[in-house]
Amino acid sequence: MSPYQINAYAMALKAVGEIIQDYDSNKLFPAYGFGAKLPPDGKISHAFTLTGDNENPNCVGIEGVLEAYFQSLRTVQLYGPTNFAPVINKVANCAAEITDGSQYFVLLMITDGVISDMVQTKEAVVNASSLPLSIIVVGVGPAEFDAMEELDGDEVRVSSRGRLAERDIVQFVPFRDYINRSGNQVLSMAQLAKDVLAEIPDQLLSFMKSRGIEPRPALNSSPLPELHRHI
Repeated sequence: MSPYQINAYAMALKAVGEIIQDYDSNKLFPAYGFGAKLPPDGKISHAFTLTGDNENPNCVGIEGVLEAYFQSLRTVQLYGPTNFAPVINKVANCAAEITDGSQYFVLLMITDGVISDMVQTKEAVVNASSLPLSIIVVGVGPAEFDAMEELDGDEVRVSSRGRLAERDIVQFVPFRDYINRSGNQVLSMAQLAKDVLAEIPDQLLSFMKSRGIEPRPALNSSPLPELHRHI
């Protein structure tokens, strides 16, 4: 990975992470990497914890995620292919455990756009579309993002094996559209925030309506559903 990519990944993580972290009350974010050989035996993994602790993937705040990210870069060997499906399935399994409307999950994926398992990823998205889960994909670098646009499903609903996704749950954001030409500064945090969050409210509501979950009474003693974010 080039210094430009490292800078872009970290910039995207910090910028987008700081936008959506306020929707999680405890600021504990499970963080995973995909596409690397792990120590000590060089085993290839497409869903490993950035903390290095399989029992505790949580990082404290976005700063904690960044720290774990840079530490992971020093300990793993980045290695293709780039598979999305394992991480999507891992987070979907968490979302499947809590479907009563009390929690909603948001998976933030940052990638260079080179996706290797499109068939499996489409199937993972279709399977996850019935769960309390939204996926934000942030593309960094100069790659063509045609595959990401296909996953977004704004024009044509994602399908797999003849099944259509129950809901549109993927939002794609090309990070390069929001940074200056030198690639070291976000031009408009307000516009980035607007576009990152554009589809989340409707996606959350579509899940609640599909399950017949009514809004809770506006009482101080009744907390709102909590967004759980995975990176």
